[in-house]
Amino acid sequence: MPVLVQNVPAGQPFQREAHDLMRLNDRERQAIAQAAHECLPPGTRVRLFGSRLDDRRRGGDIDLLVEPPYTLGAEEQVAQRTRFVARLYRLMGERRVDVLMVPACEPDARPVVQAARRDGQLLAQVPQ
Repeated sequence: MPVLVQNVPAGQPFQREAHDLMRLNDRERQAIAQAAHECLPPGTRVRLFGSRLDDRRRGGDIDLLVEPPYTLGAEEQVAQRTRFVARLYRLMGERRVDVLMVPACEPDARPVVQAARRDGQLLAQVPQ
């Protein structure tokens, strides 16, 4: 396992970069960003959450929270999610990917959404 080296002044805590906190390689991160830019509406944020944020764990599916900036109709939401997941499969191969799609403008009390919003690491934001 590679060792992460960082010059830290005495008395200061070691800070890891956000991309070091997730078990995704560069190709996977780039594929997720590319699929988001190609398939999701402007202003959409994509966050990684779940077991892939824990370096001590192995394997696991890729859990993504997709937050469009506005509420989508049911048919449009299904179509966008389907296009996004299909594009991810074409770019990354058939990895296990779970996509939770929740508009950023809407509160959601489900524990999984609360945890994803609180702990998730931003992977992509589609430009406005």
